[in-house]
Amino acid sequence: MEDEIKEEFTKKGLTLDDDEEILQKCLTFCIQYKLSASDLVSSWEAYSLNWSLDLKVPSSHMGAFLEQLQNEQKDKIREKDLGLHLYSNDVAMILDGNYEDNEGILETPTDTRTLAHDKLSDSSQKTNGSKFTFEKPLESVTPFGSRRSKFVVQAILSQQPSTQSIKVEEDNENPEDDDIIKRPQPIQKCSLQINKSQPEPGCRFMYDRIEDKFNFLENCIKKRTTAYVSSGRYEEPVDPSVASQKSIFAVGMICCEEEGRLKEKPVLLQSSVEHSGGQRVRLDLQNLNNFSIFPGQVVAIQGHNPSGHCLVASKIIDHVPFSVSTSQYPSKRQALDNDRQLTNSSQATTELSLIVAAGPFTTSDNLLFEPLTELLAYARRKQPQLLVLLGPFVDSDHPELRKGIIDQTFDEIFRLGIIAKLQDYVEYMGSTANVILMPSIRDANHDFVFPQPAFEIRPTDFSNQIHSISNPGMFCANQVNVACCTVDILKHLSAEEICRNPPGGSKQRLTNLAKHILNQHSFYPLYPPAEDVPLDFSLANKALQFSSIPDILILPSDLTHFVKVLSFGEEENDDEEQVKKCICVNPGRLARGEGGGFFVEINYSGNPDSSSASVIRI
Repeated sequence: MEDEIKEEFTKKGLTLDDDEEILQKCLTFCIQYKLSASDLVSSWEAYSLNWSLDLKVPSSHMGAFLEQLQNEQKDKIREKDLGLHLYSNDVAMILDGNYEDNEGILETPTDTRTLAHDKLSDSSQKTNGSKFTFEKPLESVTPFGSRRSKFVVQAILSQQPSTQSIKVEEDNENPEDDDIIKRPQPIQKCSLQINKSQPEPGCRFMYDRIEDKFNFLENCIKKRTTAYVSSGRYEEPVDPSVASQKSIFAVGMICCEEEGRLKEKPVLLQSSVEHSGGQRVRLDLQNLNNFSIFPGQVVAIQGHNPSGHCLVASKIIDHVPFSVSTSQYPSKRQALDNDRQLTNSSQATTELSLIVAAGPFTTSDNLLFEPLTELLAYARRKQPQLLVLLGPFVDSDHPELRKGIIDQTFDEIFRLGIIAKLQDYVEYMGSTANVILMPSIRDANHDFVFPQPAFEIRPTDFSNQIHSISNPGMFCANQVNVACCTVDILKHLSAEEICRNPPGGSKQRLTNLAKHILNQHSFYPLYPPAEDVPLDFSLANKALQFSSIPDILILPSDLTHFVKVLSFGEEENDDEEQVKKCICVNPGRLARGEGGGFFVEINYSGNPDSSSASVIRI
């Protein structure tokens, strides 16, 4: 039958890139879906027309071609007459590729068919990673596969209408129709620089001492104090626990007087050892119209302490001014302005297209990683410069993993279900594509510690395109600074924060939570941490702090997905150059229960105001 397939390709004027590999895969496809050689070649002609391919059949497209054949097979099953009964197990065997035609419709010799079935697992795994290795009966259509709408835009962040708007694709429509028109032009490879100052793989962890915890908290307060004084807007802080009739300026950390959630009445302020010997003083907030505080937050307080027992706050300053004092550094002011002009001129030409998705990447009823497959198919059409995938990849909370019924190791699931699919994606996209992977503390195949080292993955053929970074981590692509953290800090802050809004004021809770991260210059400013976060203070000093506000901040969370532009500096300065802006993204979860979730597509162009982004339901 391989000769028949090759003859059909030749009749159509098509040449094969790799005869042996392509013919073996095509034979496998024919056996899987009971296709004749002419039917297979006809399907390839439709596929090549949609993707604007020439008369050469490349082996790198076999994975995407298999996905098209799978979709066609599912459509045929759905369109069968209601009077014709088809057993679900038979459908599962057909979709699984384990269906054997005992009647010999294709009239292929038995030994050839047996050989093809023996090699079926390797070839299907190499093409699209769709091998079902868990020996579990596959239903004809999973709840995820039976959804009616795909890639529905849920929210848009754009100042101008996007020329590449995303349309809803129904199952009864062929998503490949008019793909020649919808498919964008080939992309340019983005420059990528990854921050390597985070915990390295194999580092020693969970040996932190009380001294490490003390040094971490003390350094947070001292760095904040230095920043306030260096700005030239505030005087040297004093001991807030000393009685004083005049207004004072103090810097310290918000603490809770007792165990449990922070309450407004028993709020304490702990100053640094340098200024107060680490003493705590009660903080009175009754004179404030609005505030937003949480345990571990380092703030500046303006107020007075007439009795020495209670600091009555008149103002809370939770941000660090961006300007540098001209009186202390007169010679550096001009250099700072020149650097800012150079930065603005370079940002005017910075452009980056990326797709961001956070795990889990498979639904709770199986380990087939169907949402990831759909995401990669979408990425093949949109062709982003960068694909950012955030853990968990092998979710330790998955029902099948918790039951212990899987006959594979966690590393094998990660390698076959994730890395193999990404290798196929990169091979298909070519040298212009880049993939970023960030682990999660929920990953069953990785170290349970935060901060978390990167995955040790070594895809030899694509080592310069598939990258793994630490959690949290930062990287720069096309001069666009991107910061990510997979720990659900937004949810943890939401549970611990207390706030007061002025009468008639807007309640933008998600925006305020995200601003806390940037105001504190820390990926995890909450202390004490949540019970399920294995925070190692011996690694936290270098890993959790960041010095400048990134252009894009990615914080995956179980809270409502959003894409917002956050602004900083309006209250302190009237100069527009002093206002810094950042795109903050919560992409949601790619899989939610037995159904699909959300991901985000971003087109960054120069600055957040001129950029566009969309939250898309898969």
